[in-house]
Amino acid sequence: MNPLDIILHLDKYLDVLIQRFGLGTYAVLFLIVFSETGLVVAPFLPGDSLLFAAGTFASRGSLSVFVLWVVLSIAAILGDTVNYWIGYHVGPKVFRQKKGLFFRKEYLERTRIFYEKYGAKTVMISRFLPIIRTFAPFVAGIGRMSYPRFFLYNIVGGIAWVTVFIWGGYWFGNIPFVQKNFSLVILAIIIISFLPLVWEYLTHHWHAKNYERKH
Repeated sequence: MNPLDIILHLDKYLDVLIQRFGLGTYAVLFLIVFSETGLVVAPFLPGDSLLFAAGTFASRGSLSVFVLWVVLSIAAILGDTVNYWIGYHVGPKVFRQKKGLFFRKEYLERTRIFYEKYGAKTVMISRFLPIIRTFAPFVAGIGRMSYPRFFLYNIVGGIAWVTVFIWGGYWFGNIPFVQKNFSLVILAIIIISFLPLVWEYLTHHWHAKNYERKH
């Protein structure tokens, strides 16, 4: 099964999931969102696109938009919480390793740089950035961020992220153009979500080059 095919045709696979599991679909979606936000080995799982697709099915009556909103908000908050404590307890050991078996160290470094620029707000901002959102709570734990402060940003960011995409799918998913071009819409969501990361990488690379030339 091609992962890219699953992501671009989430509507078809989600439809099969709902037909097969019924109410159990909420549990499956909970586990996916929890894993993407809570486990540093799972940054590849769909986040934004999955939430949008779930909201689309809610608009069709296949799922309850309010149940989705509550369940997935809890999943996002719990995921970041678990990730924070994993980083708190085992993170320093990971940074000392040259290579990780399940994840790439450069993701950690990129997230660390993001923290240097945006500080604790990274926990909230990163919710809307693929890969970074998986590593941000982990790095927050490594950096021993105050847990009450982390938890506040975690709650605000988690609810905001789920709200934007669940309700975005709910309100726009049934538009004829979106229904007919669902794969293109999902692809657009993925591209737009990666643009800030590309911009950060390019600007950081540019500043580093300028620094080298001056020194």
